[in-house]
Amino acid sequence: MRERKKVINLNKQTIIIALSILIFIAAVVAVSFYLGSKNGQDNQQAEYSADHQGQSASEEKFNSFMGQGKKVVLFFTEGVMCYPSCWNQIAAFGKDEAFKKEDTVVFSIVVDTKNEWDTAIKKMPELGTSTVLFDSSKIISKEYGVLSLPSSMHKGQFPGHTYLILDKDGVIRFVKDDPQMAVRNDELRAELEKLN
Repeated sequence: MRERKKVINLNKQTIIIALSILIFIAAVVAVSFYLGSKNGQDNQQAEYSADHQGQSASEEKFNSFMGQGKKVVLFFTEGVMCYPSCWNQIAAFGKDEAFKKEDTVVFSIVVDTKNEWDTAIKKMPELGTSTVLFDSSKIISKEYGVLSLPSSMHKGQFPGHTYLILDKDGVIRFVKDDPQMAVRNDELRAELEKLN
């Protein structure tokens, strides 16, 4: 009986030691993972900054449209892969005279390349009546924080269906993220009228 108690005590001690070692190893792995992911975030930020600097000309070009005495509607979209919803909205901007006024400019910002967009225009020529800006590096989409909103079907990777309206000084006055992905010309027109 004493030998059996010894074996049971020995087994309990072995189990406790083994669990302690496992907890220690798990803690080391967790800390390593945490520190590694934190360094990865730092590296990602550094890469973004370098990428951002490398693309500064396109950002400067984009920023040159802002605050020049015009109201600006920005429509962030996945572009080509967002058919038909985004295509319909982009085409609707091109057809609507309210968005062609002297004091208003509309930019549909897509993450496609020009070649991809040209292919889309061949399929739906009405797309060619709107002004499209290509954000294939997603720098502008990141700057405006539209990559992870509810309307994005690819959170963190692509914008969804998001509108921003900037006043004549370049200040954002209206934001609508639209998971329903509808054509919102009436609502946007009403918001623009508030800025007069």
